Amino acid sequence: MNQQFNDAIDQTFSEIDFLPGCSWAPLAEPVPSGSFHRLKIQAGSKIPPHTHPTDEFVLLLSGDLVTGGRKCTAGCFWHTPANIRQGPHEAVTDVELITVRLGSMGSFEP
Repeated sequence: MNQQFNDAIDQTFSEIDFLPGCSWAPLAEPVPSGSFHRLKIQAGSKIPPHTHPTDEFVLLLSGDLVTGGRKCTAGCFWHTPANIRQGPHEAVTDVELITVRLGSMGSFEP
């Protein structure tokens, strides 16, 4: 087996139908149903409160995002343990982040 590379220019973003203003580029599946992906959120867009049945790790690459009761800026990293309610995530500016989720997506609250 060899190293695998995926340059930014080759990564394709797809709109997320149920999250207006959000698009993602899946990069890898580290565990079954897990995800390592880039996520873009347009300024003014919001991801509603939700939980994941597994741990999630996030690194904010660019922009300003309000989540977990605080304003996060580029370079902020956070970890949300499995089954802990998170969000809403509100993009103050255009945002890009990297997320590693160690299992399935879970459900979003209405």
